[in-house]
Amino acid sequence: MASRESAVSDFNVRMVILSTDDLDSSIAFYKDTLGMPLKFRDGDRYAAIDGGSVTIALATSIDHPHPGQIAVGIKTGDVDAAARAVEAAGGTLDDICRVDVYVRNMEHFEAIHKVRAEYFKPPLPASTMVEVSKMTSPEYLIEISAIAVLPGK
Repeated sequence: MASRESAVSDFNVRMVILSTDDLDSSIAFYKDTLGMPLKFRDGDRYAAIDGGSVTIALATSIDHPHPGQIAVGIKTGDVDAAARAVEAAGGTLDDICRVDVYVRNMEHFEAIHKVRAEYFKPPLPASTMVEVSKMTSPEYLIEISAIAVLPGK
């Protein structure tokens, strides 16, 4: 296991989660001023901006894992690798507070929740599942984004 002092650069950062008090203004800045497309929006609480290789997530205090601070999301090849990355940084699966799931076919909803129950116990992390028409690679059927708030970080 890596030490708790693992640098963010040791992982494949795929998301930066920023706090916002005004989701509309934040979306307008990234979309209109910087020309970055909106990937999706979840009401007045959460939005994802397409920043190329890094998604910029905008979250109000309701959905941000640690309001007022910047959080990062890493990419791993599988769920077990993500769990090991959280553990390497000094956390556990109980520290995961949000899971976003992107699927190509919503008919897999029940199967995905059965697998999720193998990893997470109540209280479950906040979660969103979205059906999308395309992934970054045509063979991908699912993408999972998880946010963990680590102790002492």
